[in-house]
Amino acid sequence: MRTSPDHGDPSREDGPSEGGARDAGEVASRREGTSLSPDDGVAKAVTPPYSAAGAPVAPAHLPSIAEQVNRVPTEPGCYLWKDAKGEVIYVGKAKNLRARMRQYVTLQDDRAKIPLMMQVVRGFDYVVVGSEHEALVLERNLIAQYHPYFNVDFKDDKSYPYIAVTESDVYPAIKYTRERHRKGTRYFGPYTDAKAARETIDTLRKAVPICIGTCAEWKRARRYLNSHPDDIPVANMVLAKRGRPCFDYHVGRGPGVCCGEIDTVEYARHVDQVEKFLGGKRSQIVDELQDQMREAAQNLEFERAGRIKRRLDVIAGLDDRQEVMFSSDVSIDLIGFYREETISAACVFVVREGRTIRSSEFVLNKGMDVDRVELAEGFLKRYYDETADVPQEVDLACELPDEPLLEEWLGEKRGHVCRIHHPVRGEKAHLLKMAESNARHALNRYMVRTGYADDRTNQALLQLESALALDRPPLRIECFDISTLHGTFTVASMVVFTNGRPDKGQYRRFKIRAELDEANDFQSMEEVLGRRYGEKNMADERFAERAPDLLVVDGGKPQLTAAMNQLSALGLNIPVCGLAKSDEEVFVPWDETPVVLPSGSASLYLIKQVRDESHRFAITFHRELRTKAQSVSILDEVDGVGPKRKRAIMRAFGSMKRLRAATEEQIAAVKGVPPEVARAVWETLRAWDDEAAGVAAAAAGDGAPDGNPGAGVAD
Repeated sequence: MRTSPDHGDPSREDGPSEGGARDAGEVASRREGTSLSPDDGVAKAVTPPYSAAGAPVAPAHLPSIAEQVNRVPTEPGCYLWKDAKGEVIYVGKAKNLRARMRQYVTLQDDRAKIPLMMQVVRGFDYVVVGSEHEALVLERNLIAQYHPYFNVDFKDDKSYPYIAVTESDVYPAIKYTRERHRKGTRYFGPYTDAKAARETIDTLRKAVPICIGTCAEWKRARRYLNSHPDDIPVANMVLAKRGRPCFDYHVGRGPGVCCGEIDTVEYARHVDQVEKFLGGKRSQIVDELQDQMREAAQNLEFERAGRIKRRLDVIAGLDDRQEVMFSSDVSIDLIGFYREETISAACVFVVREGRTIRSSEFVLNKGMDVDRVELAEGFLKRYYDETADVPQEVDLACELPDEPLLEEWLGEKRGHVCRIHHPVRGEKAHLLKMAESNARHALNRYMVRTGYADDRTNQALLQLESALALDRPPLRIECFDISTLHGTFTVASMVVFTNGRPDKGQYRRFKIRAELDEANDFQSMEEVLGRRYGEKNMADERFAERAPDLLVVDGGKPQLTAAMNQLSALGLNIPVCGLAKSDEEVFVPWDETPVVLPSGSASLYLIKQVRDESHRFAITFHRELRTKAQSVSILDEVDGVGPKRKRAIMRAFGSMKRLRAATEEQIAAVKGVPPEVARAVWETLRAWDDEAAGVAAAAAGDGAPDGNPGAGVAD
């Protein structure tokens, strides 16, 4: 790790190794303007002192964050943004530290979370390293150390199950574990299904006899050999005299280490086969076992040949459970994601030698509040930092900006080339879609299991109470939206959310009675609020026993003003706000500046859900009225079709859609409809279809013909 000449001793040079950058706690920090000791390796920006109340104090002589960033070196490294308490809230890497950090300060980084994050930033640290590759390694280590709030990480920072082989022992054993990685032990995983990991061990021991780490006799043998290293060359003879066979040996799952039935050389072959099996190299194991079976048969050792045959049958039986197999022997990890607002899941399909040997699901702490590129890159770094099983190829749906650097890092861990690929067709693309589907199911299971939706709803209501200065949490929210087509078929919708969830039994829809020559959202909003909150409906229990805790209107300041005027005329004091669709800004009566709810917050998600539901409900009613009116008016234009024939035609076909699809002969078959009238109906319908197609084409080029920008009619 190196320090910048501007911020430290240029003569100091530590080797740029991964181990040297692994623990950021091993390097000291310094304040701007002080000297750097020979042991320091982290440059630290000025963090303002704090008052007794905990608020940051910024004396005039202290430089601003932007001024401090201008002093940062232009070398590769990692930066750590800190809040007023000095806690690390985000860790990133950069090829050029100064240029990258300037993008944050000047808000040139267009990610949605950056403005919110920079509002709470009060200081920063940075670490200068020798290359961008070192920065990538250090970034992952710093994230693991500090768990910053704004970085993508696992939702539950628990230790995941692994299958471990204790290679440092004289007779290595296999075991299920959640322990941190220990020297001398090789780990396979991580697994997210503990049952699957245990079943894998059980199946594997049927195929290749090996000791398990929980066996009491194996533990006794290990203790003896560790305390008597001189006996290791003749370990099997010593254990034959001292030991006794365990139960697993009697049933064929243990090789007999405990009673000296196998020497260290033969046992090492078993361990090698186990590690190849866990690494997905099953074909090599099959070839070795087939050679051993033929050798045993040639030597007339039929009992031994039968045991090997049963092991081969166990391995062959695994293919019967395979749902996805490639035609070639490929080694791939396919990673699919599914995102909600502030939470997401990743599913990894591990394919080795063309077979899917396992799948693992992980829940992540970020969702739609970060873009999918940042989510995928953050998961990639975390996952492959914890596993030693790196494939030839990693398949993702999106391209990553740092792919060459990530491929270099993965290739170094693997010892061979590893490339990142983005399939768009074929069996890889199909399996990637399947991984995304599994990620969605994994996230749904997590949300149900943990009650995540209930907790999030409670957070949303409390956040809205605070942000909108309400007297109590908005347990009942009513939202109104207007939908119209140049002033015709104007309707309004009212949707109700009770305790943060849609209460569809309380939904209402209104036909606007005012005669409008053109779209007039303000007059329509005043009318519908007057009808909803009039004395008659306020006393109607079908609406509600009391006024809502929060009234939401779809639109900005003008729509909010119209709602306030109507409520004032009615003498009602109902908390009201307007939600503008363009920037998701919430307008309130008591402030000219709109309230901006944090991106990805539970409150913003809830209020957007309320607005979108009212929009959907209004559009549905609007289309229904238009369809009915059009179906009636078309038949009214046909000469010879009166009320009686119109009822007969609609009764025969049931809907306008079926009538439009009917032939002239089918229309003429309706009782009471002459052939010449049937032909006139058919020609009128064709002319109407041609006109509708022209309108749709024009709308596709110029936009939907709707007077309400917040409730555009799609057709």
